[in-house]
Amino acid sequence: MARFEVPAGVGAPWLKNIGDIPAMLDYFEGTMWEKCEEAAREYPDFIAYDFMGKKTKYSVFAENVHLCARALKAIGIRTGDRVTVCLPNCPQAVIMFYAINLVGAVSNMIHPLSSENEIEFFIKESKSVAAITLDQFYGKFEAIRDKVDLSQIIITSVKDALGPVIKAGYMLTEGRKIKKIPADAPVIYWKEFLRRGKHYNAKYKAPRKMNDPAVILYSGGTTGTTKGILLSNLNFNALAAQILAANPMAKPGDKVLSVMPVFHGFGLGISIHTFLSFGGRCVLVPRFTPKTYAKMLVKHRCNFVAGVPTLFEALLRLKSMDGADLSCLKGVFSGGDSLSIELKKKLDAFLIAHHSPVCVREGYGTTECVTASCLTPIHMAKEGSIGVPLPDTYYKIVKPGTTEEVPCGEDGEICIAGPTVMMEYINHPEETAQTLRTHEDGMKWVHTGDLGKMDEDGFVFFRQRIKRMIITSGYNVYPSQLENIIDACEMVQMSCVIGVPDPYRMQKVKAFVMLKEGYEQSEENKEKLLAYCSKNIAKYAMPRDIEFRDSLPKTLVGKVAYRVLEEEELKKNAQSQS
Repeated sequence: MARFEVPAGVGAPWLKNIGDIPAMLDYFEGTMWEKCEEAAREYPDFIAYDFMGKKTKYSVFAENVHLCARALKAIGIRTGDRVTVCLPNCPQAVIMFYAINLVGAVSNMIHPLSSENEIEFFIKESKSVAAITLDQFYGKFEAIRDKVDLSQIIITSVKDALGPVIKAGYMLTEGRKIKKIPADAPVIYWKEFLRRGKHYNAKYKAPRKMNDPAVILYSGGTTGTTKGILLSNLNFNALAAQILAANPMAKPGDKVLSVMPVFHGFGLGISIHTFLSFGGRCVLVPRFTPKTYAKMLVKHRCNFVAGVPTLFEALLRLKSMDGADLSCLKGVFSGGDSLSIELKKKLDAFLIAHHSPVCVREGYGTTECVTASCLTPIHMAKEGSIGVPLPDTYYKIVKPGTTEEVPCGEDGEICIAGPTVMMEYINHPEETAQTLRTHEDGMKWVHTGDLGKMDEDGFVFFRQRIKRMIITSGYNVYPSQLENIIDACEMVQMSCVIGVPDPYRMQKVKAFVMLKEGYEQSEENKEKLLAYCSKNIAKYAMPRDIEFRDSLPKTLVGKVAYRVLEEEELKKNAQSQS
């Protein structure tokens, strides 16, 4: 076991146990798969994952990973190669992810709903030599085949992971809608791929260490342009150890609703790897809708759920949850986006009304640290706080653009150090140097581009992205604070606030609002909402306009896509001036 080493004196006064979250841990020194294989040896008859009615034991899961690893070697994958995984949350995604790790290659995780141009970019950026995707997405790969250098494309199908009865039903319904792949398509089908593995008898396990590269995930980074984030085995194994240390109630066999996507750090790092690393059970959800989410949660009586605020907001509005018993819950985690104080209150009230013994615990993280690096302790919370740093994770608040630490309680840029910090942005050394900086204390810190503060007890408070801050008439306005206030109005379900170009103020504040069911999108209600705002918001920060929407645009992982709203307003502004 290994420890995260820090220079002497670093961490005070935050290097202490806070609530039930310990300060320091020992970390597994092997690979991600080696950590999961430990669990498979200890709990061979436990269920590793459920998928559309089919359960798979850990012993079978391990056999599948080894067979897939042999198949990867059979098609020529070598240590250090990058392999693109373009799949939803299904068994093949999990098996392939760990098989790639077993042969010492690197998983390039991308969204299956990505456009052709995006897939081309991801493959070229990662220098992937092979890819796996579902039959229904093959057309996008066929369209770019001549533009990328892929030696192999592996095609699988949802039916490949189903039991006989469910498979028959699938083929009569969803399966019939999938366009047939040409007979001469240069692909390897999943069954043929595994058959090659059965006939491969040479060495296939690569000797890899905890600090070796293992995964590429994608994020906008601190500049908003998409970049591949290279992460190590230690990054993922450390995250798993930290999450489990902060949740001592988690036991082998506990179920997690794996609804957050496998291409995202939140879904892959917590809802998949953390649980498979200790004998937990993943309920894989391939396609998210609020109704399927609610159905799976109740049907499987999941113990843990993790999601973004918009997911939970949708849950509150589902009639199918009336009378549902959520007494099975041990942990409900919100991350990936800011959870407003008002939405947290609504969600906690919902959980209590449905017999849940726990309330929602907010966290915060960045893909540069896999995902979560801060979490609200079980029995300690502060309103508006995103919690305290996870074990061996250090937070520092600095004056934006510098390494100068600001006094306790003051706003500044959030910086993070610890064992989950990324290796680099692939192919972007300048931005890597800009984001990963070694401070005078000798530690390497991620400059997140997020504003926040830390109080004297070590609790962190997130403001928002630095670039999202609105400057109007010389004042700094924080959209997330205004959203908290607007969401507290009895008429409002959810809101999003942006800055709109203004020749007089530089920017003016505009709010996009989803009203609760039963409230009409009328001028009268707009005036009522503006009157409410005038009583609760300073004059300089007042929304100059409110636009009602039936829904708010979302990113591929379910965050409110405020940039889409900003772009819409920029286009409107350009058209009005032309």
